[in-house]
Amino acid sequence: MIVDPQIDFINGALPVKGAAEAMERLAAYLRQSDGSYVAKIVTADAHPYYHSSFAECGGLWPRHCVEATVGAALWPSLTEPLFTSRGPVTVLYKGRKADTDEYSIFQAEGQTGKIRHIMESYGVEYIDICGLAGDICVNATLIDGAAIFGAGLFRVLLPFTASTDNGSALCGTIKQLEICTG
Repeated sequence: MIVDPQIDFINGALPVKGAAEAMERLAAYLRQSDGSYVAKIVTADAHPYYHSSFAECGGLWPRHCVEATVGAALWPSLTEPLFTSRGPVTVLYKGRKADTDEYSIFQAEGQTGKIRHIMESYGVEYIDICGLAGDICVNATLIDGAAIFGAGLFRVLLPFTASTDNGSALCGTIKQLEICTG
């Protein structure tokens, strides 16, 4: 599960320090591990132009990942290895409701059922998780996923995760939930 590998979080409206390097490492890893994953899930923000999380609308963040804009697109160098390596890719969207913050894909309506269906269809035994930003959306997704499926299902791939806080929040969650890292 790759959380929000989108242009706006890498070099766009809301960049995360170290995100480009983390996504380049992830692209190389996907090429090297071709066939290791029976399925790949990518989460992505797809906000309406006037989303409540935007500062212009009273929220905390600059306008980012507006649906159908360049900033909402997946990081280009990640796209090719993501889609050409074996195993289907499913992109799941969050943040589409103008008045709702959805840091975790599990908070978006209907997405947990889709993830459960993928897991059952492909016999998924564990979920490697990484992405952007580690302390915000990756952390929220990990916490929610562990509450739904159990912490033992998850392994955090720290080399492919960039955080705005140098990783302290995510590492705290990993320690608290006793989750493995890779």
